[in-house]
Amino acid sequence: MTPVISERFRIDGRVAVVTGAGRGIGAATAVALAQAGADVVISSRTREQLDEVAAGIEAAGRRALVVPSDLADPETAAELADLAAGEFGRLDIVVNNMGGAMPAAFLDTSPRHMEKAFRFNVGTAHALTRAAVPHLLKADGGSVVNISSAMGRIAGRGYLAYGSAKAALAHYTRLAAFDLAPRVRVNAVAVGSVATSALDVVMTSDELRTEMERRTPLRRVGEPEDVAAAVLYLAAPASAYVTGSVLRVDGGIEAPNLDLGLEDL
Repeated sequence: MTPVISERFRIDGRVAVVTGAGRGIGAATAVALAQAGADVVISSRTREQLDEVAAGIEAAGRRALVVPSDLADPETAAELADLAAGEFGRLDIVVNNMGGAMPAAFLDTSPRHMEKAFRFNVGTAHALTRAAVPHLLKADGGSVVNISSAMGRIAGRGYLAYGSAKAALAHYTRLAAFDLAPRVRVNAVAVGSVATSALDVVMTSDELRTEMERRTPLRRVGEPEDVAAAVLYLAAPASAYVTGSVLRVDGGIEAPNLDLGLEDL
């Protein structure tokens, strides 16, 4: 009898950690994983936001562990792996969603700003993944999903630190996939413009939003659930033959769809 394909998207009884889970992509991802059957450890700075996400997880019939933390410190991020295993007895899925960096002109991007971007986007992801691997192996393998960005692939003014760090995270994904195969799969989602708090200025301006939509082949800004669906695929048995891949969820862009208006030097 042919297996029902939808069953390959189920992760019943598994345990996931999602960073940056207080809102936006992280929140949508945490709830999606719960709806597919996982218990979820969620972490970000703001407890009130996490409590709202936890309510969504529990509404799906799963358990949530709320961990308010400043994950800019890689050692703090690494602690989430042991917390997950201690609370739920196992760890199967890690979603490294936390990241970001403020846009800046080239001459305004200090070495310190660049180092901070790499620590925040790559260092914390590695710290948590490294701490998680022993637990993933005990659970007979697992899946790591990193949230990268279209700006790690395309070029535009103002994104030097952010784009460089996200490009590094994408290649980290490929390298870690080789290191951890065959028992742990490592993949990434390269995200385009998504309607989160980071785009509040754009989403509240008809002019900016319309221009961004015009420059996007699919003629819209993404929703957090667009990314959450991709993460679920990469976390679930549906992608059991996929590792070292960077899945584009960016509306088809080949160039930045937001001009920061930076002039020539």
